[in-house]
Amino acid sequence: MSPIPSLPSREDVVRMARSTTDITGQLLDTAGNITRIAINTFDPRDGSGAEALRVLRETTAELAEASASPQAQEAFYRVVDTLTRLGTSGAPLAVHPVSEPAQALLAAMGDSLLPILDAVAPAVEEAADALGELVEASSPLLPAAAGVVAGALLALTPVVRAAADVLRDSSPELRRIADALTSALAPLLPLQVALAERASAAGAGVIRAGLPPLADLTEAAATAIKTAQPLLITGEELLVSTLEQLQPLMLAAAYRAGRVARAAAVRVSAAVSPAAERGVVVAVTPV
Repeated sequence: MSPIPSLPSREDVVRMARSTTDITGQLLDTAGNITRIAINTFDPRDGSGAEALRVLRETTAELAEASASPQAQEAFYRVVDTLTRLGTSGAPLAVHPVSEPAQALLAAMGDSLLPILDAVAPAVEEAADALGELVEASSPLLPAAAGVVAGALLALTPVVRAAADVLRDSSPELRRIADALTSALAPLLPLQVALAERASAAGAGVIRAGLPPLADLTEAAATAIKTAQPLLITGEELLVSTLEQLQPLMLAAAYRAGRVARAAAVRVSAAVSPAAERGVVVAVTPV
């Protein structure tokens, strides 16, 4: 039989009542702030609510006018037409017998890739964040890169059009080439299939025979790495400490090289373009 729990003391009751009152007061303050924000936003006396409604009406009218333009309607029709064509062309492929092996392959790949995706998801998220930071840092270069790409596409457009015209005019020759290749390669396909089956059988045998030694070698390498791990960590720490010690020397050398380069630039500019006052000689001595 379990013991009867003791009743809370007067101090505990007072503490719980005070905590409940504080939480209730915070909730009421939050609700009051939200109500005050809503009233201030849509209050017709100071004009903020009317202004917000006016902006909303103007935005809605501009969107309606833009969507009703002939260009927007034509773009909508093109999008719907493209989606309709994709649906009508892709629907027969989905029910075709050829799609069944592809669907089975995709299902098998999905089942086998799910653990891999779960394992690499944190690394992928970290890499995506780093890539986003890189893109944000290199954003000033994006317009120039876009301009270069646009110029390259404009330069390649005549070449592509000329190639398309040539291929369109040479369609009979292309058909003859295709027929010749088909007639020449068709008798070789059964032989290639037989050779592929023999090669796959031999390759499977080699893999079965080579996996146990490879597993032993991997285990031995893992053991060696674990044994040499303290040495590797010591070498890394030594390398990092050496770089930290060389950093001031490298900065000082770079600073001196920069001063020498600036002094040389001043001397060259003074020799090429002498000053108007010939009595004044400017000389910079590197420190």
